[in-house]
Amino acid sequence: MRYLDEVMALLQEVRWTQAEAVERAAATLADTIANDHLIFVFGPSHASILAQELFYRAGGLVPVNAILPPGLTTNVHPITLTTRLERLPGFGTQIVAETPIGAGDVLIVISVSGRNITAVEVAQKAKARGATILAVTAVKYSQAVAPRQPGTPRLYEVADLVLDLSSPVGDALVEVAGLRQRVGPSSTVVGAALLNSVVVRTAELLLEREHEPPVFMSANVDGSEEHNRRWLERYAGRLTYL
Repeated sequence: MRYLDEVMALLQEVRWTQAEAVERAAATLADTIANDHLIFVFGPSHASILAQELFYRAGGLVPVNAILPPGLTTNVHPITLTTRLERLPGFGTQIVAETPIGAGDVLIVISVSGRNITAVEVAQKAKARGATILAVTAVKYSQAVAPRQPGTPRLYEVADLVLDLSSPVGDALVEVAGLRQRVGPSSTVVGAALLNSVVVRTAELLLEREHEPPVFMSANVDGSEEHNRRWLERYAGRLTYL
């Protein structure tokens, strides 16, 4: 149970260090939804798991478009392709070229190290279109490594807002005697907790403004079809996953 001890300690750390950042991020998302704009989310390789956590999700926000380009999700074979593509200059530019993101929208970009060029390019190109960039990254980890492409910034350096995962360098948490590499990655657990904290606070802020939060109901709850259909019709033609 050592992993649970370590990850719970890390969750307690981000509970206090990231409270203000969660509040700022939620206020930005609430403004975006209230002004009838959209939220986009992108993460390469295993960060795509967190992108998928946020869209078409029971208890999640409806106007969230996940950007899941071929080659950067965990169902790719061979999976090593994801490593090569997230380091490929120009790929992030092409991803944004095919994404209907614009001024007034928010783009959440998830990259634990924040050093690979694809995530940085996606953030830069979307920002140039007028989108607000929310980075989900491990700041100390990112500061400890050089950008993959010399002369380029790291993700946290181009973002408007940052949620700090506080993951150690290399992400894994637990030291095992006789093993050089630590075991048990932290970023998925902590990232999901931080992002869902933002989702909950966004809903609260919208209600405070007397604006109904667009939140999905579980498809396995009676009455959910009518509830969800109403929201899907409200955003018809604007949700890229339909």
